[in-house]
Amino acid sequence: MGTIYGLGLGPGDPDLMSVRADRLLRGARHVAYFRKAGRTGQARKIVNGMIPGDAVELPMEYPVTTEIPVSDPRYNVALSAFYTDCTARLKALAEQGQDVVVLCEGDPFFYGSFMHLYERLRGDTPLQIVPAITGMSGAWTATGNPITWGDDVLTVLMGTLPEEVLASRMAQTDALVVMKIGRNFDKVKRALHAAGLHDRAWLVEYAQMPDQSVTRLAEAGDRVTPYFSIILVHGRGRRP
Repeated sequence: MGTIYGLGLGPGDPDLMSVRADRLLRGARHVAYFRKAGRTGQARKIVNGMIPGDAVELPMEYPVTTEIPVSDPRYNVALSAFYTDCTARLKALAEQGQDVVVLCEGDPFFYGSFMHLYERLRGDTPLQIVPAITGMSGAWTATGNPITWGDDVLTVLMGTLPEEVLASRMAQTDALVVMKIGRNFDKVKRALHAAGLHDRAWLVEYAQMPDQSVTRLAEAGDRVTPYFSIILVHGRGRRP
């Protein structure tokens, strides 16, 4: 059996990949990655120029992304079938004795698509996970300020949560990371206002990528932010 590698790429700068990830990628024979139909895919962009010329690339194209809401039952049905199909393709290669590197933005075990493949493959197929710097770590580093101090509690929230849940969770934490902003931007801002954190928040877009942008949320305006955006509130905890 070949091995399926969940290869963490880090937040976006190839220089922030681990030595192990770099070595596995440059020696890969099969490289799989997720992307939206008609797009290159962010993971593939990160490693441009690093994949061996004779490697076989296996793009895995999402059937839906934002076309229907995540609350629609059709969303889970479509993605479940998609992940099952991707799993079958990777398992078939492994059964032929082929190793496959699956590119994962950030860390493979942190809100990533690879986790859905992992759950379907584990127990049947050899798997190895290569951890990496998370996107949120790259984002708070970009602000130039530590995210937590002393006994601060850090909370990570998804912008897709209901507004009242966001506001409640925000009000109970010391430091905050909000991911999956995009079309949820206005809702997240309202929740931050309700929790009294709006004026302390930062918006980081494309953290650790060439088009990185770091802005105080109060100065960001009303534009819809890209998928690769994170909102941060730094802790103010105990310091010696």
